[in-house]
Amino acid sequence: MADISSNFLGIKSPNPYWLASAPPTDKKINVLRAFEAGWGGVVWKTLGTQVKNVSSRYSAVDYHGSRVMGFNNIELISDRPLHINLREIREVLKEFPDRAMIVSLMADNSRESWQELIKQVEDTGAHGLELNFGCPHGMTERGMGAAVGQDPEIARMVVEWVMEAATIPVITKLTPNVHSVVPAGKACVEAGTNALSLINTIQSVTGVDLDTLVPNPNVAGKSAFGGYCGPAVKPIALKMLTTIAQNPITRQVPVSGIGGISTWKDAVEFMLLGASNVQVCTAAMKHGFRIIEDLCEGLNNWMDEKGFSTLDDFIGKSVPTLTNWEDLDINYHIVANINQDKCIHCGLCYIACEDTSHQSINLAYGKPYNTYSIKEEECVGCNLCKLVCPVEDCITMVEQRKGPEYLNWKEYQRLGLPLNDH
Repeated sequence: MADISSNFLGIKSPNPYWLASAPPTDKKINVLRAFEAGWGGVVWKTLGTQVKNVSSRYSAVDYHGSRVMGFNNIELISDRPLHINLREIREVLKEFPDRAMIVSLMADNSRESWQELIKQVEDTGAHGLELNFGCPHGMTERGMGAAVGQDPEIARMVVEWVMEAATIPVITKLTPNVHSVVPAGKACVEAGTNALSLINTIQSVTGVDLDTLVPNPNVAGKSAFGGYCGPAVKPIALKMLTTIAQNPITRQVPVSGIGGISTWKDAVEFMLLGASNVQVCTAAMKHGFRIIEDLCEGLNNWMDEKGFSTLDDFIGKSVPTLTNWEDLDINYHIVANINQDKCIHCGLCYIACEDTSHQSINLAYGKPYNTYSIKEEECVGCNLCKLVCPVEDCITMVEQRKGPEYLNWKEYQRLGLPLNDH
């Protein structure tokens, strides 16, 4: 079988799955249960000056019967005394020395505060530190969390403070609440961080209770912007991860991928786009720690099927395939094809194409059902019919090139070729 063990900055774990800094990693009992279930590592919930949390803290977005498609929280960093957290980290390390123990940190805004906190955490024997530059709520009002990650020069300064004192690997966690994660990522790498992790949660409002008229979650008739995560944020996380993997400065350090990872397929996608390992939170909170069994088995089977022996064989392999739009091949063309044996005659493809796309599907009325076929000369290959079809592989896209050779938009303009007349 393939070897799914991970080596991230010299921190070894039996698999690439870490629990992200969050409620599941807030105390010893949780982390022990996670390690007993098989998780490769944890990022201990953020430590710093003790806070007081509110009630309630969570809300969610459900979609078409799927619960917690998106998850929102207004919970702050650990509200447990620092000395208790540090003691429990030591105790967990003694029981599971083969698992990765990373500790998330958010100190007060001074060199002394950061360096003192680092010393206390390093004394536990932890394997690495994660700097929380991403929390989008609560801590930002104090000039911390995302307030640091949104300003590259402040992020640079804090990383420099940290690197003066740290003797174990440092991972800097970036906020997605910016136009681009690259400027802050570059500043942190230039300041000496050993790795990056992303994304942290996205500032959000998940909805309003139409009876109370108060946004969720409700805290005595008021609410606040929260941090959004879960499956709904995965596409945003993948985009931001790829920009880090493409940049010549930020790609020099390994990246821990975070954001909506629920299945082994999600994890593979993150690693194909440059993540060296992945962190999971919402899926564990929804399904429990035993999902690690499926995560590991699925990854192992896929690697065996593809002939990959180690994680390094495929990490970053898909990054070169993401390019600029103007470099895409204009001569590449596909048209839809409907498999009549699989068609259930629901008409969803026809409605979508007729109302909102290119009127490229024929409707033939009949008894007991209508039939549908593609007008190939009208089909632009947009994929919409395939996406709305409820039957897997009923609609496929067939290649029909418009020209024999690769032609991009820049060359198309240079040659003065005519645009379509419709």
